[in-house]
Amino acid sequence: MNKIVREHYPVENLPADLREGLGNGATVRVVIEIDDAKSDAAPKQRTVKETLERLEKLRQARAPDSDMAEAVTRIRTLRDEWEAE
Repeated sequence: MNKIVREHYPVENLPADLREGLGNGATVRVVIEIDDAKSDAAPKQRTVKETLERLEKLRQARAPDSDMAEAVTRIRTLRDEWEAE
């Protein structure tokens, strides 16, 4: 379930219909939740097979890990560029 919570939200920023009965200068706690019964935003449930296939596609698409020497070389190159400026 998606939920947005704002603590100490200024009453002045609320729509007029929500401000009724609240004092000026007050703050409120605002909680917004999606009504799952009426929402089409609910994520599709995947099967185990679909999940494993998606994980495999993500693994194949990621960049290969670099070895320690390559990582150190890239970092030193970046550091040298910054020092040159």
